[in-house]
Amino acid sequence: MRQQGFSLIELLIVVAIILIIAAIAIPNLLRSRIAANETSTVGSLRTINTAEITYNSTYPSVGFTCTLSNLGPPSSGPPSSTAAGLIDSTLASGNKAGYAIAPGTCSTAGGVTVDYQWKADPQSVGTTGQRYFCTDASGVIKFHDSSSTTCLTGGTPI
Repeated sequence: MRQQGFSLIELLIVVAIILIIAAIAIPNLLRSRIAANETSTVGSLRTINTAEITYNSTYPSVGFTCTLSNLGPPSSGPPSSTAAGLIDSTLASGNKAGYAIAPGTCSTAGGVTVDYQWKADPQSVGTTGQRYFCTDASGVIKFHDSSSTTCLTGGTPI
């Protein structure tokens, strides 16, 4: 009488083939995720630049802002200079798509903020992102391979 089914060797060969395919596919998947996070972060910085220009036009006595919550939605009531409703609450939290977005140096003159800087650092280098991003009142978004602190002075424009 002949038994039907797979032998142990056949099963081991199938498992080995699956592991080889996974070893090829997983690094590509991680690189795709990093690229998606970086693209999302660049889009977020573009949104912040647009929001800063709108904020400056809407509240000329304040100028620009260096606080994401000032650009974010109001908790209740109409928009104001402390919650202008120009960006969504996820971006206003400062953490989006594996990046931490924070203000850089802001310049004031006569009590009005005349310049702003924003920087975005990967929350886990090599896992959520590889590059550091930054922008300022010029509207140019730059990246640097090792630091957001030197991004504005030594970064490469996108």
